[in-house]
Amino acid sequence: MKKALLFIIFNLFAYPSLLACPVCESRQPKFLRGITHGAGPESNWDWIIVSSIALITLFTLIYSVKYLLKPESVESMPIKNLFLE
Repeated sequence: MKKALLFIIFNLFAYPSLLACPVCESRQPKFLRGITHGAGPESNWDWIIVSSIALITLFTLIYSVKYLLKPESVESMPIKNLFLE
């Protein structure tokens, strides 16, 4: 109960500070308005860089979960059992 109450109080005070201010909002592209602070992307290269980093991160996440759940080792005690037990 105490954790839930602290979580609610924290979110009530932290949520408004996470939203963009009016000045930053006017400098963002349409689909990022109200979400993030600062200057928006300055060129198409920014979008390419962010997209490639997102793809690398997604690729890494997929393969890390894949090999954690179904390793290709033939050991009797794979490392995943240390984490899952």
